[in-house]
Amino acid sequence: MSINLEFSNDIRLENDIVLLRPLTMDDFEHLKPFAVNEPDLWYYSVSTGAGEENLRNYMRDAFKGRSEKRQYPFIVFDKRTNEYAGSTRFYDFQAYHQTTQLGYTWYGSKFQGTGLNKHCKYLLLEFAFDQLGLQRVELRADNNNARSIAAMKSIGCVVEGVLRSNCAMHYEGRRDSIVLSILKNEWEGGVKEMLFNKLQF
Repeated sequence: MSINLEFSNDIRLENDIVLLRPLTMDDFEHLKPFAVNEPDLWYYSVSTGAGEENLRNYMRDAFKGRSEKRQYPFIVFDKRTNEYAGSTRFYDFQAYHQTTQLGYTWYGSKFQGTGLNKHCKYLLLEFAFDQLGLQRVELRADNNNARSIAAMKSIGCVVEGVLRSNCAMHYEGRRDSIVLSILKNEWEGGVKEMLFNKLQF
């Protein structure tokens, strides 16, 4: 059974802590301070938003993916501080196989370690599994990015393996990518409850 993801501009995922809404080009001004002042946020990423021109290209790529129904990018708004915190997206969406990847996630340093990521991931996974009915959500990271890997494991992701030298980086070199995932039956069988119980409101 194929799943239809509505690639519209009106999907809003939110709770008392965070709002995720569709990314628009107007959000360039909200994200520019990160691109200018915190370029290392993209150190482990395949593509970079460091610097104004790179950020424009980063966002254009996200919009192109949305128009082709391959990606769905969000901007992240922290309701506690009343500030924009970063961005994330669904990508490699495959309707026939009922799968997607979740990534391109980054937050300004101020928002890291605050619990914001768990709130975002809960809302995104709830949308993917409970509303779209997807069977699998995959996440990847640079195999050297210990912090990101630990965060993925903490929300219930299962490590599947490492893809060796599978990505060219935005700087010289290539990366090994660790692959993790959550399956629908795992989400329904305890991961959803576990992750919800970790949320701090």
